[in-house]
Amino acid sequence: MNTMNSYELLLNQIDAFIRKFYKNQLLKGLFLALLVLLISFLVVTLLEYFGRFNSIIRAILFFTFILVNGFIIYTYLLIPLFKLFSFGKRISRKQAALIIGDFFPQISDRLLNTIQLHDTLALEGGNYELIKASINQRSQTISAIPFVNGINLKKNLVYFKYLAPVFAVF
Repeated sequence: MNTMNSYELLLNQIDAFIRKFYKNQLLKGLFLALLVLLISFLVVTLLEYFGRFNSIIRAILFFTFILVNGFIIYTYLLIPLFKLFSFGKRISRKQAALIIGDFFPQISDRLLNTIQLHDTLALEGGNYELIKASINQRSQTISAIPFVNGINLKKNLVYFKYLAPVFAVF
């Protein structure tokens, strides 16, 4: 396996981690958006039912409901969705390497250093066989670790315990 193939494999793993990172944010955002939507709907409905407000207060309640839910949906659903499909500024591979390093401390420095070493080699454009061999060796050893396993999407089911009572009341 040559340097580019093992390094490209490493980059593909980092890119897969980035995609799963945004899927995780999207799933958390979905739970949060549902929770806020249902709670705010119940609050506004109960206030209106018991308050019998005039049209100005009703308009304030309505537009507050729309603004709050619009903000939550935009911030926690649409932005991660856009970033998942590569619209807008995503986290860089170096930032992803730092996040991966939090999940896998045994490779944290080596992963970031490998990316930086390759970037330095690409900028200088030289033919440094020793550096290429080092990148190749590091890429092969680091890519043996499945980065996407660092993010567990099932951990988001914890948020369901907050959502279930609201569904029951709704």
